[in-house]
Amino acid sequence: MDHFADRLRAAPQSRLQRGAAAEALGLARELTRRAQLLEDPLSEPREMPDAGMFAAADQITVAVHDLALVLTDEGQVDEAVRLVEDAQKRAGV
Repeated sequence: MDHFADRLRAAPQSRLQRGAAAEALGLARELTRRAQLLEDPLSEPREMPDAGMFAAADQITVAVHDLALVLTDEGQVDEAVRLVEDAQKRAGV
């Protein structure tokens, strides 16, 4: 995740506009949703707001750290890592 966030921070604005920031926001939203469901499965997850393309790296950083606090087994960790790796590939950074 840190590598993905660092690549986003270093990416030119044009790359962010072509979809890298949207991909990162989508990842942050999914990770946040998963964390919220693990913390409180009976509540409706709240969606992470779009704070703009230049905040995307920080949003995935926060989302991953929040999720890491509530993961309970190795399978969940592996799935989270896979989500981050796949999003980074799609983002092209």
